Amino acid sequence: MKKIFKLTDPKKNEDRVLEAIKHEIRKYVKREKKKDLPEKETMYWDFDCKVGASVEDAKEVIFEELIKALDAVKASGATEVYVEVIAKAVPKPPKAEKKEKVADEAEEEA
Repeated sequence: MKKIFKLTDPKKNEDRVLEAIKHEIRKYVKREKKKDLPEKETMYWDFDCKVGASVEDAKEVIFEELIKALDAVKASGATEVYVEVIAKAVPKPPKAEKKEKVADEAEEEA
């Protein structure tokens, strides 16, 4: 999702507009998480996020900090906010290498 949201609306309170934006983002993330993972080797869905007053000013943030970043843009007095949330599948770590490393470490200690 790449979208520019208006933070002002003459018919609504500014706080309700921001809450509606947050709701739309959460709804998108929930919908993306329901999708099937592309391969058996993938573990879960992760999200690459960017937030800023404009496309040029957008900075990368981790998904957990997305809502706080939206609040910060609103506090800066911007009238618009650019939000980019891209889903990506995170692969599982290989199991065989972990077992070999543990076995090698055990032999070295003995």
